[in-house]
Amino acid sequence: MLSFNIMEYKERLERTKQRMVAEGIDVLLVTDPANMSYLTGYNAWSFYVHQLLAVIIDEEQPFWIGRGQDASAAKHTSWLDEAHIIPYDDDYVQSTIKHPMDFVCDFLKEKKQDKRTIGVEMDAYYFTARNYVQLTSGLPDATLKDTTNLVNWVRIIKSDQEIEYIKRAAKIAEKAMGAAVNSINEGVRQCDVVASISHAQISGTEDFGGDYPSIVPLLPTGEKTSACHLTWTDETFKEGDPVIVELAGCYKRYHSPLARTVVVGKPTDQLQYIAAVVVEGLNSVLDAIKPGITCEEVELLWRKSIETSGIKKESRLGYSIGLNYPPDWGEHTASLRPSDYTILKPNMTFHLIPGIWLDHVGIEISESFRVTENGCEVLADFPRELLIQPNIRLA
Repeated sequence: MLSFNIMEYKERLERTKQRMVAEGIDVLLVTDPANMSYLTGYNAWSFYVHQLLAVIIDEEQPFWIGRGQDASAAKHTSWLDEAHIIPYDDDYVQSTIKHPMDFVCDFLKEKKQDKRTIGVEMDAYYFTARNYVQLTSGLPDATLKDTTNLVNWVRIIKSDQEIEYIKRAAKIAEKAMGAAVNSINEGVRQCDVVASISHAQISGTEDFGGDYPSIVPLLPTGEKTSACHLTWTDETFKEGDPVIVELAGCYKRYHSPLARTVVVGKPTDQLQYIAAVVVEGLNSVLDAIKPGITCEEVELLWRKSIETSGIKKESRLGYSIGLNYPPDWGEHTASLRPSDYTILKPNMTFHLIPGIWLDHVGIEISESFRVTENGCEVLADFPRELLIQPNIRLA
């Protein structure tokens, strides 16, 4: 069931260990499920209980530590041998008496790693305050160091196989967006549109199926388009409603997000103007992206392209994307915004999302792209414009 050959996993592990050495880390405890998958292939819906990889600098393989009933998933989906799959008993699960990190502490003591410098992903979603408390009390002679995003930065430049998976995700995104646009109409329930999106996301294409995305479809409607992260209701669409559709295709946990704005009937002059500004800015930025420029410079290109429009965007312009699990498809590394001096390099992938959210209306028209050797490649092929449903000719 491995998504990549073992050599690619070993190369990822070696690059991770090089970063560990540079930061003085002897043992790295990886709790981010995307990072666990990146290093070993492990892939299961088990991140609601405590689990981790222990990457020991002088061990050839990491150790997977997790709930006993999930050990079989580690055998099926990872390249680790059975000696490196360490299950804990079920009485550690959601107990007020004992905690899985107590088990981890005992494991590290047994391996004589309890007096070393140990890196932990302090700001990862699935690393809790209780995790830190138990590790601190259980390993009094260890030095704990914050290594949030250490593996994430290893992930930022994609292999050719990863790029292929992201391109497949983009094809799924195209299909899902098409399902959304075709089903939005006056009198249709929002939940039914999302059902069509979800069907398209999972069924994928004739050649390959889809995976569950890390974020559910977002569908703010009407005045609620001013709030970018709303989902859906069972209300019906009305004449004149703008509808923001933000979704992603997902293939083998790799994502390609895509956003478009649809209007039921004739759009207002304001919507048409904002959309035209956003599309012009998008086109300008995509034409200028190339290796060697920084994330900050990309955002500056956007601001210069819209500076005479009267429209401002306070939030970041985009972020790196790729492999992930709920609740986010972003990589938590590079952001397209001022003061991010990350240099763009070939096979970095980003979601470029110049969303504009005003007091009573918002517009999102986005593209995901790959940095190439001399420019960038837009991943999805979908009309880059304000979409009208039903398709009417504007006066």
